Amino acid sequence: MHRTYSMRQSRAPTASQLQTPPPPPSSTKSGIFGRGSLSHALRRNAGGAFGPDLAKKLAQLVKMEKNVMRSLETVSKERMDVAQQLSVWGEAADDDVSDVTDKLGVLLYEIGELEDQYVDRYDQYRITMKSIRNIEASVQPSRDRKQRITDQIAHLKYKEPNSPKIVVLEQELVRAEAESLVAEAQLSNITREKVKAAYTYQFDALREHSEKVAIIAGYGKHLLELIDDTPVTPGETRAAYDGYEASRAIIQDCENALTNWITANAAVSSKLSTRSRNLSQRRRNNIRARTEGHDLSGQDAPYDDSEEEEEEEEEEEELNGETRGRTQEAIAA
Repeated sequence: MHRTYSMRQSRAPTASQLQTPPPPPSSTKSGIFGRGSLSHALRRNAGGAFGPDLAKKLAQLVKMEKNVMRSLETVSKERMDVAQQLSVWGEAADDDVSDVTDKLGVLLYEIGELEDQYVDRYDQYRITMKSIRNIEASVQPSRDRKQRITDQIAHLKYKEPNSPKIVVLEQELVRAEAESLVAEAQLSNITREKVKAAYTYQFDALREHSEKVAIIAGYGKHLLELIDDTPVTPGETRAAYDGYEASRAIIQDCENALTNWITANAAVSSKLSTRSRNLSQRRRNNIRARTEGHDLSGQDAPYDDSEEEEEEEEEEEELNGETRGRTQEAIAA
């Protein structure tokens, strides 16, 4: 029997990929370090051990996210292996079980490939969070300089209250505080911008992945209906299986559903309660008011002159050029 392990031989871009081009392969793939628990622990524990104090906590988060991505990549590869093994096991079974398990293998393999794509998009979130870490690291020197000058002034005032160096250091402190204000403002602005961007990447990727897995699960249950599970008595022969065209059509429908999926057609939507919606709108209005300013022109009486008058690189693992080969055999139309 012709066995199939992937939905299509060559993949045209899906509607969602045309709408949002996929990112490059994740930096965790084909890394020189393993995916075992030891390497996971080393990355997690070493993440915050080096670098400026300000950036240590986020550095550890970025390292932990790399562990998450490596685990997801392992799940992806093993899911594909399981899909192939299911098809191999069913090959020797009765015609209906053989055909359906073959097609179920196709669907499970597709889930593995979706998980592989999800890793790439997850990396966009992690890279964006790393950029905040890099900004934090760049702000630390200005904090350290201001603190160092402050300590020097305090030391001189205690040891040599009349030292002329105090005036010089105080002037230097004014400049250092001005530099620090600029750096802190940049950090504040960039942190807010990047956090929103990073988690938008993650939640958009998670939403697409989850919806597509749900689509595959639905078509998988349709395939199961092709198996005749009516009990037979010993010696009785089951009717000949006639579901080959139906199983191919189900796979084709699933492929079309995945190809044409876009965020605008997502089946699941997050609906806010009236209270949540009102509170969120109030927050957005407050932000907008601060951005645009308030109109105070109508608050004061006309002027009367007879009376008196106002916001990282960790080290990267080198890619070893490994390519991820896949066995893909097209389903006969």
